[in-house]
Amino acid sequence: MALSKVDFNSINVTPAASKAIKFNSSNNGFETGDVGGSLVLLETQTASSSATIDFTSGIDSTYKEYVFKFIDIHPATNAVDFLFQADTGTNTNYNQTITSTNFIAANRENDADTSLSYRTAGDLAQSTSFQQLNEYNTIGNDNDQSLAGTLTIFEPSSSTFVKHFIATTDLAEQNDYQVNCFVAGYFNTTTAITRFRFKMSSGNIDAGTIKLYGVT
Repeated sequence: MALSKVDFNSINVTPAASKAIKFNSSNNGFETGDVGGSLVLLETQTASSSATIDFTSGIDSTYKEYVFKFIDIHPATNAVDFLFQADTGTNTNYNQTITSTNFIAANRENDADTSLSYRTAGDLAQSTSFQQLNEYNTIGNDNDQSLAGTLTIFEPSSSTFVKHFIATTDLAEQNDYQVNCFVAGYFNTTTAITRFRFKMSSGNIDAGTIKLYGVT
């Protein structure tokens, strides 16, 4: 069977940089635009002996999905957790009700020990505590140790549904393990969530960067 070729000049669409050609409902059937899934950088915060890092604006109905990216989060104190919570409106209690799960994959530096396990110490059951984003009490504060990863929040402005989140982090543990941690859960509220707080379980966030993106 012969294949037909489309003449570029026959496509009735104006080229646009960094855009894709998509089908539409008009008679010519084409348009340029975003295919979807693009990240829009909304805010960047850099820690410097910071007790907390708060994101208090830009989280609204503009996007149905928001992504935080953690880059080399380094604690001032050894063997601690990286935590987060959220709140609604202009509230600053950061005590929304969370139910979550937590499991890890780990390998020691010398390859002497490996594991894949569920971590009950890292999950919450209708709790207003801060959610940890790593294996319990494990982030090391050696000069070369840190945590990196992502946290995705789905439709935080919904007035109908609870607010789901999924996080994946990778960290250098204080006992010289490499640990990949998987956390997921939901905020049990149908009120719009508008702000997030990140902190360590003890001591400051010595260094690191957190970026907030909206997903188109």
